[in-house]
Amino acid sequence: MKIDSIKNGIVLDHIKAGKSMEIYKYLGLDKLDCSVAIIKNAVSSKMGKKDIIKIADNLDLNLDVLGYIDPDITVCYIKDGAIVKKKHLELPEQITNIIRCKNPRCITSEERGLDHIFKLTDRENRVYRCIYCESKKSEY
Repeated sequence: MKIDSIKNGIVLDHIKAGKSMEIYKYLGLDKLDCSVAIIKNAVSSKMGKKDIIKIADNLDLNLDVLGYIDPDITVCYIKDGAIVKKKHLELPEQITNIIRCKNPRCITSEERGLDHIFKLTDRENRVYRCIYCESKKSEY
């Protein structure tokens, strides 16, 4: 299979195999008016298999979403066919409106306009807690 490079845009590389569609949804890439390529299960010497997303536009990505979903993603910014900037992600210290608090007693359940804010409390186990009620969110 031949996968062409992009002239200008963003490449999300080193995505855990199978996570690209989730990232596509979270970032709202379906709403873009540019080319978006998703490569699933590409061969990787480091990871065995990986996903890659190529976006033929320079847009402002929510890196917190990417870091929360998969902190091992590499974000490459492409200009005139060359990488001009590369970012290695990590788990964000705080995430806002990416996940929702499931505690029915949390103030976010009553106050509809209130932001859902979670703070990283255990980096090793990827545990986030709601800043209002301390409810734990540890999956992903």
